[in-house]
Amino acid sequence: MILVFNFGGQYCHLIARRIRDMGYEAIIVLPNISYDEVQKMKVDGIILSGSPASVIAKDAILTDKRFLEMGVPVLGICYGHQLIARLLRGVISGKRTKEYGKQEVSIKAKSKILAGTPKKQAAWMSHGDTVEKLPNGFSAIGSTKGCQFAAFSDEKNNIFGVQFHPEVVHTKYGGKILKNFVNLTGAKKNWKLEDKEKLIIDDIKNLIGGKGVIMGVSGGVDSLVASVLISKATKNIHCVFVDHGLCRKNEAEYAVNLYRKLGINLHVENAGNLFLSRLKGITNPEQKRKIIGNTFIEVFDKKVSELKKKYKDIEFLGQGTIYPDRIESAQPGGKAAVIKTHHNVGGLPEKMKLKLVEPLADLYKDEVRKIGEMLGLKKEWVWRHPFPGPGLAVRILGEITSEKLRIVREADYIFIEELKKSGYYFKTWQAFAALLPIKSVGVMGDERTYDNMIALRTVTSTDAMTADWARLPHELLEKVSSRIVNEVRGINRVVYDVTQKPPATIEYE
Repeated sequence: MILVFNFGGQYCHLIARRIRDMGYEAIIVLPNISYDEVQKMKVDGIILSGSPASVIAKDAILTDKRFLEMGVPVLGICYGHQLIARLLRGVISGKRTKEYGKQEVSIKAKSKILAGTPKKQAAWMSHGDTVEKLPNGFSAIGSTKGCQFAAFSDEKNNIFGVQFHPEVVHTKYGGKILKNFVNLTGAKKNWKLEDKEKLIIDDIKNLIGGKGVIMGVSGGVDSLVASVLISKATKNIHCVFVDHGLCRKNEAEYAVNLYRKLGINLHVENAGNLFLSRLKGITNPEQKRKIIGNTFIEVFDKKVSELKKKYKDIEFLGQGTIYPDRIESAQPGGKAAVIKTHHNVGGLPEKMKLKLVEPLADLYKDEVRKIGEMLGLKKEWVWRHPFPGPGLAVRILGEITSEKLRIVREADYIFIEELKKSGYYFKTWQAFAALLPIKSVGVMGDERTYDNMIALRTVTSTDAMTADWARLPHELLEKVSSRIVNEVRGINRVVYDVTQKPPATIEYE
């Protein structure tokens, strides 16, 4: 077992994900976990994650120094790298040049952690503080132009630190570095997704004890797989689809037909007018998300009350929460930087008096999809592109109106339709059209136009923690652009987004 200490960095769970991909169990723990508790666990190695905080701040997040003396290999990443230095009396400074993005790391000395990697290698940096002086017994094994100790090691005690992020795809040899570390721990391969389906269903059965479950669903893969897993544990499940008027074209019909085919109870609540009225005049992305989240809870709560009166044994609330939801909502560790608020982890009112059941809480999106396949769900259901809880509201930059919803809904439908026809839909992670708050001059039918601009975004990814823009054929983009301009009233220009995550997020808001 590899323990990953979560200091609040957005890539913390990505570290665990990489370890799992190698076939090893990785457990996320908070840095305030007691030394005695860890000693009772069968720990083979410890990884200290990154953090948006400063290790030299007065309120810096620390951990027990004895974890470095347990005799198991330790790897510190970014903040964890600096923390090792601080705990062992090295010197850290916040004065040096900050490094963000890809940097070239020069390997200075042989090390077990860097075995099999070249002397010059690209790595992803994201730090302000820098280790200035190494603790006793440590040696520099890597540097960059702005960081003298970009990697260090105590080869005798198998303690290593890297200022860069080996867990992200931008670090070319990051996978090799993590593999080297796991090999040093001597851990045995014991993580098999094939075993998870039965374990999850058994856990649900033990948790709910035959009581009823209410679950909000969207038609997306997370809520779909979660609801099917719960339905395998009990037939006493009631799914609720809240139509907030911000869905893709024909989304409500899709959800109704889908759950009918699966034989799972589905209740639809139409609340589009309510959501739209509350979003009137709102342009701030976080405000939009919070209004949508709060209104969703209000509508859902009302529906839950109705169902509880009708079905007396309902005691549980099912949710399709997965790991990345938790990360970007700054939930683990309490110190993560809030990037976006996720409406489905915002908390439901206590007055519901329902206990949570979250079958997917420890899984990543691709793992959820694999579980879906094991459950025998169709490819077009399981590999459907992700869709944000706030819906098209976060794909319209600025105020939400019925007219803007019409425009982005039609443009998105055309884009997805052409991706499916061309065979690129299932080759990409996510694709959508966004309505930009920009108008531009155009010429249509020999007349001047001054209309809206649509941005197309398509990314490839495995977990949504990092993503690259998809290299779609120019001919395909040309066809999509032509159709949107000609078929969607109010659009005269289409652009294609070629930004990675990071620095951008996948969605626009």
